Amino acid sequence: MRTLDELINQDDPAIPFVRQWLAESSRPVELLPPSERNGEVLVNLQITTRSPMGAIAYETGGILVDHGWLRILGSGHPKLPRDIAQWNAGRSSGHLLVADDVAGGFFSVNGGSLGDDPGSVYYWAPDTLKWESLGLGYTDFLCWVLSDRLSAFYEGLRWNNWQADLQRVDGGQCFSFYPPLWTAEGTAESSSRKPIGVADQYALNTEGWSQTE
Repeated sequence: MRTLDELINQDDPAIPFVRQWLAESSRPVELLPPSERNGEVLVNLQITTRSPMGAIAYETGGILVDHGWLRILGSGHPKLPRDIAQWNAGRSSGHLLVADDVAGGFFSVNGGSLGDDPGSVYYWAPDTLKWESLGLGYTDFLCWVLSDRLSAFYEGLRWNNWQADLQRVDGGQCFSFYPPLWTAEGTAESSSRKPIGVADQYALNTEGWSQTE
């Protein structure tokens, strides 16, 4: 285990690049200030601040993208009450959950359990309950979610007036759909939706995944 001093990179930190990407984003973004637990989070993560992931874990409480539709995990904040280290504890195996969205989808960096491309970001799609490789590493994933390509990616998972509905959920929640999106009857537009805890939705996805296997 490396210490906090060993993980904080003073010579070549990545946070200036992260801030630049956010400033250049075509999407509304909110960078949340770090929590008091940021050092503990970084030590648990064992990633240096020379990497964008380590920089976000230590220097931010997380990032809200597109009015909070997508949440990139950091050290936690009242608007995003989950830190990347605690969120993964006992929940992921062979991959690292790094972001999620209000449609009940989850992004994770493959550590070997999701496919033969370790380091690639995968999306656990709520309409298929399958882990789908994006073919991007974490840094490219960040640039991707900040670009115009995000709208095309979410086509079919967004509904009319989704921006207004975001006011009904916070960073610890997402929407649960009925019928579920992964069923033949479920669609983002026609299914009823209600706020639910993100942890509860992850458990529901896990249960639904077992039924589709």
